Amino acid sequence: MSTLFDPDPEERSTVVDPGSPLAVRMRPRALDEVVGQKHLLGPRAPLRRLVEADEPMSLVLYGPPGTGKTTLAHVISLATKRKFVQLSALDAGVKEVRAVIAAAKSELVHGNRRTVLFIDEVHRFSKTQQDSLLSAVEDRIVSLIAATTENPFFSVVSPLLSRSLVLALQSLSDDDVREVLHRAIASERGLAGAITLAQDAEDHLLRVAGGDARKALTALESGAGAATAAGVDVLDLATLETAVAQAAVRYDRQGDQHYDVASALIKSIRGSDVDAAMHYLARMVEAGEDPRFIARRLVISASEDIGMADPTALQVAVAAADAVAFIGMPEGHFALAQATVHLATAPKSNALTVAIGESVGDVRAGLAGPVPPGLRDAHYAGAKKLGHGSTYSYPHDHPDGVLAQQYPPDALVGRDYYRPTGRGAEAAIGARLAKLRAIVRRRR
Repeated sequence: MSTLFDPDPEERSTVVDPGSPLAVRMRPRALDEVVGQKHLLGPRAPLRRLVEADEPMSLVLYGPPGTGKTTLAHVISLATKRKFVQLSALDAGVKEVRAVIAAAKSELVHGNRRTVLFIDEVHRFSKTQQDSLLSAVEDRIVSLIAATTENPFFSVVSPLLSRSLVLALQSLSDDDVREVLHRAIASERGLAGAITLAQDAEDHLLRVAGGDARKALTALESGAGAATAAGVDVLDLATLETAVAQAAVRYDRQGDQHYDVASALIKSIRGSDVDAAMHYLARMVEAGEDPRFIARRLVISASEDIGMADPTALQVAVAAADAVAFIGMPEGHFALAQATVHLATAPKSNALTVAIGESVGDVRAGLAGPVPPGLRDAHYAGAKKLGHGSTYSYPHDHPDGVLAQQYPPDALVGRDYYRPTGRGAEAAIGARLAKLRAIVRRRR
């Protein structure tokens, strides 16, 4: 199914159904009304140049939900005064795409007017469906605006990407969302000043939104309706919590609790209390903590507190960080939870932490010394005359792949930095390491 937005060009920027959701009524009508995305909408930014020049263009808009992908598509249509047709990849197929292209050809030939085709969730289109757009995009019969929450370099076919400008939208900041809320409360298209917003309720809306303007406006509309039904003109926290069915989390992302809860998460993982770790993770997620911050802490914990006792811990933590970056929130919290459980239940060792700390300490104390001659670079002209590499023994030539040879500087011979524990995989590593050291350090 396609939706055609094409009232009279002079009217379509002002026609708004008063019964529409607040997020629809407050949709910007011009680029200057769009909140956030300054990297795309600044005076010399690419999107503004393309729109103001009214050039034929095809775009792929990539970003988290609620960052303005659909909004930008509508604004571009209004600014360029072109016919605007919207398809949803959820229920449109090749047949619908071809029908839109045929209509666009007719409009271009008979009306000398171009068509903007907006496809939401284009990543849900199959390769065949995406391929059906190629000729129309290349011949500029339609200006394609494709929106996706997934990385387009994985979800959109290469020929379509090569014919389009890929623009990455960023999550809105709290200040951006706050501006959206204030506009909606004051605007005649919004709540027209019917309610005021208590500060604690506003803070809760920002937490609920998590950088998603649409989610913030939906929650505001629900809360405003509850306040009106109660006969009050101030939307307070209690009324808002009832309306959105999500309790406020007492957590300040810029205050002490930000660091206290993050510290508690890591210490619970270190202490192998998986349930406490899950609690602190939930508090951070529900408070709208930046998931990248959480992921970074988990990656650090995987090496600092687990290390070689479970070498897969770092892999899991890094995979969780990649997953969060790839799919975003809220679904990204599953990957964070998986990593948290893995780390909390893994055997623990700080042997790596001690090893790097002691080795760095010795370097800072001046215990360095020259590199042994056999280990020096022997690949440049004149190196052999200096004796570089002449005493080096190639381990792969030995049947066991390891042999006696001095690797550290003289001042550090025999010093043990890495001392594995007997926990987890380090038990086996410790036994092997003792044999390796005995062979390598044997006097030749």
